[in-house]
Amino acid sequence: MTIAVDFDGTIVEHRYPEIGKELPFATATLKKLTDDGHRLILWSVREGDLLQEAVDWCRERGVRFHAVNGFFDEDAVDAAENAKRNPHYSRKLKVDCFIDDRNVGGLPDWGSIYQIISRRITFEQLLQEEAHDMEPEPKKRPWWKF
Repeated sequence: MTIAVDFDGTIVEHRYPEIGKELPFATATLKKLTDDGHRLILWSVREGDLLQEAVDWCRERGVRFHAVNGFFDEDAVDAAENAKRNPHYSRKLKVDCFIDDRNVGGLPDWGSIYQIISRRITFEQLLQEEAHDMEPEPKKRPWWKF
């Protein structure tokens, strides 16, 4: 899968323009997703030096991205050139999913995110499984009442 990942509020707490504390298990999960063969794209509002700080912060923690604020394509030229050549050019990323704190319903914890992606299930399915696991087992009748 190709996955776009936000930075502020998703990998780290919101402290923009500073870098907040890492959200629990964010970088460990991103590294595991990469190890599993997924391609990560950092998709952030940050630009220039602030963006480079975020990329460096991730790299220092072992998280490498396939691309940053764009889709990597060996044959592509920059966005401005694409827009000139093709009036229908779109900056919209061609990814399988986005991990972003601005999701409807908010950001699940990183353990849930990993389960959703690795098992290719929806968040709703994960919640249903968890609810089922929490249901108490029916009481068993004593053996002498069979």
